[in-house]
Amino acid sequence: MTGNIDTGQADVVGMWVTADGHIRQELRADGRYDEARGSRRSAYTGRYTVTGHHIDYVDDSGFTATGDIRDGVLYHEHLVLHREEQQA
Repeated sequence: MTGNIDTGQADVVGMWVTADGHIRQELRADGRYDEARGSRRSAYTGRYTVTGHHIDYVDDSGFTATGDIRDGVLYHEHLVLHREEQQA
């Protein structure tokens, strides 16, 4: 399954950010992600799939990573990311 979410899947689409704002990970509805690090835009890009509350990432360069959503927090390898609030 791609980032398009079905019933029973975690709602992951949107921007996720570390507390210090250094890492910004956009999870798009088309199953792609784009991660910025500091001033480096698109530092990592690739695709992701969601199974329940678990996310599997495959970077365009070929490496893989995982993450889990627990209580509205994205735990991605050693990172802790929170959903960026949308401005009304």
